[in-house]
Amino acid sequence: MDIPNKDKERKKLKLPKFNVLWIYVIMLGGIFYMWTTYDGGDPVKTEWTEVKEKMAPAGDIEKITFVTNMNRAEVYIKKESIAKYKNKFGGKVPKYAPQFYFVVSNNFNAEEQIDLVRQQLPEGNKFSIENEERTNYFAKAMEWLLFPILLIALWFFMFRKMNKGMGGGSQGGGGIFSVGKSQAKLFDKDNNTKITFKDVAGLEEAKVEVMEIVDFLKNPKKYTSLGGKIPKGALLVGPPGTGKTLLAKAVAGEANVPFFSISGSDFVEMFVGVGASRVRDLFRQAKEKAPCIVFIDEIDAVGRARSKNAGFSSNDERENTLNQLLTEMDGFGSNSGVIILAATNRADILDKALMRAGRFDRQIHVDLPELKERVEIFGVHLRNLKLVDGFNIEFLAKQTPGFSGADIANVCNEAALIAARKNKEAIDKQDFLDAVDRIIGGLEKRSKIISPQEKRTIAFHEAGHATVSWILPNANPLLKVTIIPRGRALGAAWYLPEERQITTTEQMMDEMAATLGGRAAEEIINNKISTGALNDLEKITKQAYAMVSYLGMSKSVGNISFYDSTESNGFNIGKPYSEKTAELIDKEAKRLIDESYDTARKILKDNMEGFTKLAELLLEKEVIFSEDLETIFGKRAGSQPPSRTGEEPSSENLLPEADKEEKTE
Repeated sequence: MDIPNKDKERKKLKLPKFNVLWIYVIMLGGIFYMWTTYDGGDPVKTEWTEVKEKMAPAGDIEKITFVTNMNRAEVYIKKESIAKYKNKFGGKVPKYAPQFYFVVSNNFNAEEQIDLVRQQLPEGNKFSIENEERTNYFAKAMEWLLFPILLIALWFFMFRKMNKGMGGGSQGGGGIFSVGKSQAKLFDKDNNTKITFKDVAGLEEAKVEVMEIVDFLKNPKKYTSLGGKIPKGALLVGPPGTGKTLLAKAVAGEANVPFFSISGSDFVEMFVGVGASRVRDLFRQAKEKAPCIVFIDEIDAVGRARSKNAGFSSNDERENTLNQLLTEMDGFGSNSGVIILAATNRADILDKALMRAGRFDRQIHVDLPELKERVEIFGVHLRNLKLVDGFNIEFLAKQTPGFSGADIANVCNEAALIAARKNKEAIDKQDFLDAVDRIIGGLEKRSKIISPQEKRTIAFHEAGHATVSWILPNANPLLKVTIIPRGRALGAAWYLPEERQITTTEQMMDEMAATLGGRAAEEIINNKISTGALNDLEKITKQAYAMVSYLGMSKSVGNISFYDSTESNGFNIGKPYSEKTAELIDKEAKRLIDESYDTARKILKDNMEGFTKLAELLLEKEVIFSEDLETIFGKRAGSQPPSRTGEEPSSENLLPEADKEEKTE
């Protein structure tokens, strides 16, 4: 009964695994032992006179060997005399012969000199003489073997890197042999993101679409039992900063399947064939871990329409990469279980083959947030901020029309920095308003030197904008006017556009008249114009040509649009209309601008008293708000802008949505 117990005990004793490092440790130990105990070494250099006058008469020399091809002579000391020389040279004399050597010049007559010394020595002190030629076989061998050894070492190092890169996939080592490997980052159960759909405010419709994909991966029978198939790919399209990548991170956090994340630029490389190789490697890894999700951010870097690349040889590699991507997404081979998510803000330039059903079955539009969504987004970003009691988030959302999620995050962070700069204990409403002004208009430059005459011109210019926009019912409601320089602007006006999906001709004409109010004010007050209206003129010129050539808002040109939303013309730079039509477009655009300018001049002259009073108030305060205009001109005929005090305006149609306009003079 004891023997089985002993066997069990032996089995329980686990010997340590063999490691190659043990061999290196033993070798290093042996080298250290030899280095500390070895009594040999190189012979000590001496001179012939020392040998002739001291060593030879003392009878310590056993023999002298002349190495003819090295111009040196080696002196061998008798064993019983070595200790004497060690004490003399501090232990440098080696135990093993030869112990000394001296240099033999070409003028040294060895036979004659040695015979003279030997004749003077007694019979017991005489030593023998040898002549020899030596060949350094090790040096000869190294001359022949050094280059092959270097080649073998380089070959071994490169193939070791290659094997490591092939075995590790995207996580493998670097080197030229792994340049074709996928650069995608893998997120799974062990390495997952902490972002979920709860962290994504707004985007309700987009979340429904992507949550369906996640739900399919969790419960596929719910859909396959009815014969349905999950879409192979979904493309997230929207302006920058709207949360496309954040939505993909939430998918990675919600899904219990592997999630590959890669940027479109990671496929592009200077080496030929690398992009296609990385695409193949990415899908190979994805198929091995199916079902899984592959997310390609900024896919326009590799998915640009192939017809747009004609004539540029540097883009041939990009086209090859795109061809491989098209084949992998929906080619002859099977790609079941791999769902592709991609994001871009330039869907109009993507290749049509990439956009077809079977590759990207769905296009999920992620637009700029509306008022309700902005309230939710502010709620997310204000979680970790210390706010004053009773802070009104809805008021803040009304002050930021056209802001994306990234802009809102920047506003919250900037407000916290402004409050900290003022040594406040909590962030209040004014800090957020200052943050919005800082982001839109830039940093205030109160130190900029402006002459009184220039300041007066700027004040009347901005008052002209404010007056015309307040009088015209279809112009955007004015929120704030300032003559404090910000960024590159000497003055600025902020508007809060109404929330509308379509714009009429009358509305666009009123907006153009309000934009030209600054130039008209300068001409009326100073009887001359300045360069301050450059940005205004640029804006209304583009708007007028768009009304005529794109939107069909000219009776002379008619209901014709030369806008190409698909950009299918490629590199065709010719105009799609005749020179006669071009002259008509120029004439109509100028007519619209002249009509808007005449409207602005008429309004300013009819309201000269209020216009002048507003300019003087602007010179005094430097910043005025919509409440000041209401005091001077009365209630506005159109929609009222939200009050800067946070009180609800009287009109109900106050949900701003379009981009905030900044007037830069």
